Amino acid sequence: MAKSVAKILVVIAGACVVTAEARADGQGSYVPCDNGLRCVVAPCPSTSALDLETGKVVKGVWVDIDGLPQQDKALDLPDKLYAGKVVVTGTIKNRAQTFNGKQYSLPTLIATGIERAAKDSERGHCSAR
Repeated sequence: MAKSVAKILVVIAGACVVTAEARADGQGSYVPCDNGLRCVVAPCPSTSALDLETGKVVKGVWVDIDGLPQQDKALDLPDKLYAGKVVVTGTIKNRAQTFNGKQYSLPTLIATGIERAAKDSERGHCSAR
């Protein structure tokens, strides 16, 4: 029994190290999705992202998927992002965007990977649940 407990503790410690390494590079885990807002004029804050570490919802996020590995760029990825069906790894930074000749500083989720499928409990901020 002592060996079993020791093995479990080693596995838990290893998982903690992997999580700490993932966070050390500034990456977070987010569930981006459509929040139901509609606009007539850009920029339109129709996407929100739940930060799984803090539990805070960042509103008005633009999701940049250009940096995703090719295997993560599935044909149905836009649908999955719209419905909040995936957990995306990346960082949120303000980036300058130009709409109709005006420049705006918008929060941008710079996606670097698809972590896993989102749980129903992580999609509460989404309009298309």
